[in-house]
Amino acid sequence: MREITTTTGRVIALDGDLLAVLETLFHEVTVSDLGTSYEAMAREIAHLIDQMTDEERRTYLAESLFINQVKYENDRLARYLRSLERSARDEALSPTEGEPQS
Repeated sequence: MREITTTTGRVIALDGDLLAVLETLFHEVTVSDLGTSYEAMAREIAHLIDQMTDEERRTYLAESLFINQVKYENDRLARYLRSLERSARDEALSPTEGEPQS
């Protein structure tokens, strides 16, 4: 199995597991430097991508798109459920028809 390394030398096995790459990025960039910037993360990602073959890039892009689609669907569902909860709460708090309003 091929391996790539972060700029700090941490090894990542390229076995198609995007979550392993994300976990490594989290520990190497986000946790190690709490002042992490977009630029620092982008540089580290570019460093990893530069070490991959075209086929490995395709594999990880496909995995990334799949995971992001699932997250997108889950986020939309969560927003919809929150709107239903708000509507139900608003209905419960509003006076019912035929009752005098004060």
